Amino acid sequence: MSAHFQREISKLKQQVLSLCAMVEGQVEKAVRAVQLRDDELAAEVEQLDEEIDLREIEVEEECLKTLALYQPVAVDLRFVVSTLKINHDLERIGDLAVNIARKVRGLVLEPPPELSCDLGLMCEKTQYLLRDSIDSLIGMNASDAASICTRDDEIDQMKATIRKEIESAIRQRPDKVGSLLRLLAVSRNLERIADLATSIAEDVVYLVEGRIMRHPTLVAARNGG
Repeated sequence: MSAHFQREISKLKQQVLSLCAMVEGQVEKAVRAVQLRDDELAAEVEQLDEEIDLREIEVEEECLKTLALYQPVAVDLRFVVSTLKINHDLERIGDLAVNIARKVRGLVLEPPPELSCDLGLMCEKTQYLLRDSIDSLIGMNASDAASICTRDDEIDQMKATIRKEIESAIRQRPDKVGSLLRLLAVSRNLERIADLATSIAEDVVYLVEGRIMRHPTLVAARNGG
């Protein structure tokens, strides 16, 4: 490929990494807003959502332009295709961060309900999963990305535990139903962020090795495994 094409690829990489940093910051702020019940911090998350949406559109347009003008093949084609998918997942993570931040408006109105389950730990593990997924993209490290894909089950289990306790708490304390449902919504959004972070890690494996991580049983059967 031409030097101009390589410059376009480098530009695309920088755009994606910039979006990664913005989205990671959004999630961190949204989580802190919930933990601190900080309405102003939650408002910051909402205010930045439009900028993330605009960046996502810019990256998509750049990817489509690259496909149309240069018709890349092999590794270069995998990069553009993976970037399109990762770009979309990042924008969705940003939307989920906004969803979490919006729950703060109701949470600040009354004392937090007492729960034995650790929503804070789920917040922490979800942030680590997202950070490590982005790091695997930055380093183009397929081994690290593959290991990330095994960590999502733990967050799924944490969400299930939180859901059961909140459902029980609603039956016992119907006067707290508003706050409890908001916390349940936060846990659902965290689970979705973890799912999308895992999707990004799967795309890193595909980008680096050309190996599809999704539905491994079906892929193996198709390939005669």
